[in-house]
Amino acid sequence: MPQTPPFSAMFDSSGYNRNLYQSAEDSCGGLNYHDNNLLSGSLEALIQHLVPNVDYYPDRTYIFTFLLSSRLFMHPYELMAKVCHLCVEHQRLNDPNSDKNQIRKIAPKILQLLTEWTETFPYDFRDERMMRNLKDLAHRIASGEETYRKNVQQMIQCLIRKLAALSQYEEVLAKISSTSTDRLTVIRTKPQSIQRDIITVCSDPYTLAQQLTHIELERLNYIGPEEFVQAFVQKDPLDNDKSCYSERKKTRNLEAYVEWFNRLSYLVATEICMPVKKKHRARMIEYFIDVARECFNIGNFNSLMAIISGMNMSPVSRLKKTWAKVKTAKFDVLEIVIPFFSLLIKDIYFLNEGCANRLPNGHVNFEKFWELAKQVSEFMTWKQVECPFERDRKILQYLLTAPVFSEDSLYLASYESEGPENHIEKDRWKSLRSSLLGRV
Repeated sequence: MPQTPPFSAMFDSSGYNRNLYQSAEDSCGGLNYHDNNLLSGSLEALIQHLVPNVDYYPDRTYIFTFLLSSRLFMHPYELMAKVCHLCVEHQRLNDPNSDKNQIRKIAPKILQLLTEWTETFPYDFRDERMMRNLKDLAHRIASGEETYRKNVQQMIQCLIRKLAALSQYEEVLAKISSTSTDRLTVIRTKPQSIQRDIITVCSDPYTLAQQLTHIELERLNYIGPEEFVQAFVQKDPLDNDKSCYSERKKTRNLEAYVEWFNRLSYLVATEICMPVKKKHRARMIEYFIDVARECFNIGNFNSLMAIISGMNMSPVSRLKKTWAKVKTAKFDVLEIVIPFFSLLIKDIYFLNEGCANRLPNGHVNFEKFWELAKQVSEFMTWKQVECPFERDRKILQYLLTAPVFSEDSLYLASYESEGPENHIEKDRWKSLRSSLLGRV
């Protein structure tokens, strides 16, 4: 397999694919071009355009864009079935009398298409129907050719390893989720178990920023690019199958990443609201400001914004006496930074909302999907980053599993630290003491 450029290099500044060329069979119908850019096409013609033949191999940007966006119109397993059918029938892979030289010319191209699919969208193959079709087509390619057989074996083994790693990761997430409890409950039932705070676990803000980066990159790495599209899947008006939409919406790793952001925000707020003494709360705020600055310095903008989000939560921001003891100048500087990941989600959301998937003539609006693929390709570049820092299991364990306050518990801790300032806060404090502590 040739070396391929980074995903972000596949698209120019406009989002269009400038290297796309027409194959002879597409020029007569089904696809609409302008200045050599594919703007729209019927779903059937776009599928045909994906399938290589002896004289043609689709551009890499087209493969990525179509595989990414096609799930808005059909299941990946349905697309795979069509691709397999076109490969087998058109190239006569099942014909014992077909020209062996012709098969030798087309087989590497089909194998490359399957390799690109399994490498870029491996989670599609958690579906047994996908895996069955993949193995069937790969077997046809490999039969009689030792080189192809080795390449096919390598491709399938690599895919199986990725899926096994994903399953293991999801098991860990499920385990963490099942053991999470409200910190207030833990304090009430086992007061001795909450003796540590984040500073006793990791006193160095730089080290904490490094460990946060480990978690960020691991969670980013497991998000499939298709999850950005599947988050917006709705009923395609030209699709009669009404039963498949709950099955299509597979965005668990994207959701796990968002949950991590929320957890870190609540962990920060919890650590600040926990201490009884004002000077300890002020010290904790200054500690997290330092951690945020270190996150900024190493480019971990998502953790940076989660920390700022935690410090901006109402139970924390209302602690005026505590904040009076904090040097806030450096905190103000931090607030100008914008989180890349949140921006990406917003851009994709507004692109999806602002442009139709189909044109009035029923064609797929491929102009929209070039832009969508360009944005998702930026994410693909981020997730290839490897964390250069050493892992600290003890710190990671604390960050991922330490109990945090719920929103109500945070408010209660905040009011207990610095009393209510008005009637609304006073009423809420009484209500929280009653419901959470059983006190009047």
